[in-house]
Amino acid sequence: MRDEGVDGAGTRAERREATRRALLAEGRRRFAADGYHEVALTEVAGAVGVTKGAAYHHFGSKAGLFRAVVAEVQRELGERVAAAAERYDEPWEQLRAGCRAFLAAGVDPVVRRILLVDAPAVLGWDEWRTMDEEASARHLAEVLEALVESGGIADQPVTPVARLLSGAMNEAALWLARSADPRSLEETERALDRLLNGLRLPGDHLRP
Repeated sequence: MRDEGVDGAGTRAERREATRRALLAEGRRRFAADGYHEVALTEVAGAVGVTKGAAYHHFGSKAGLFRAVVAEVQRELGERVAAAAERYDEPWEQLRAGCRAFLAAGVDPVVRRILLVDAPAVLGWDEWRTMDEEASARHLAEVLEALVESGGIADQPVTPVARLLSGAMNEAALWLARSADPRSLEETERALDRLLNGLRLPGDHLRP
C-alpha cells in the first residue's frame, strides 16, 4: 500500500514548485514587457491563478520576485557567453566570442529591459555587479588566465584587467540597450576588437 502521507507531501512540494515556476515565468514576461515599476504583484499572481499571499510566500515582495527573475536571466546570459566561447579551442577566440556574445545580449529585449535597464536601478549597482560576477564575469577572468598561461597576453595580474574589460563591456551593453541606431552593435564589436587587440603581445597577429 502506498504511503498517502508521503505521496501527499510530495504532491504538495511539486505544486509549490510549479507555482513558483509559474510566478517566475509570468513575472519575467511582465517585467520584460512593461518594466519593473508598471508591474503589480497582485496581477502576476492573478494571471497564474494564485493569491497575492501565495506570491508573497514564495518571493516575499515584488522586489523579491524581480530579484529571482534577474538571477535567472543573469544565469542564462552567463551560459550564453560560455557556450559562445566553448565553440573555440584557442583562448583568444574564446575571449573574443564570449565578449561579443555579452554585447549582443544588449539587443535582446528581455535582457535589455530586465538586466540592463531596470536591475541596476531597482537592485542597486553593488548587488547587480555581484550577480554579474557570479555569472558572466567569471568566464572573462578564466579565459584571461588561460591567455596569460599560454603567452597570448603579457604575464600580469588578471583581476584588474578583468575588471577593466568587464566595466567597459557593461557600460557598452547599457548603452546598446538604449540605442536606437541599428549600426550600434556592429560599431561596438569593431571597437571591442581594437580594445582586445591592445592586450596582445607585440608580434602577435592582430585582427582587423
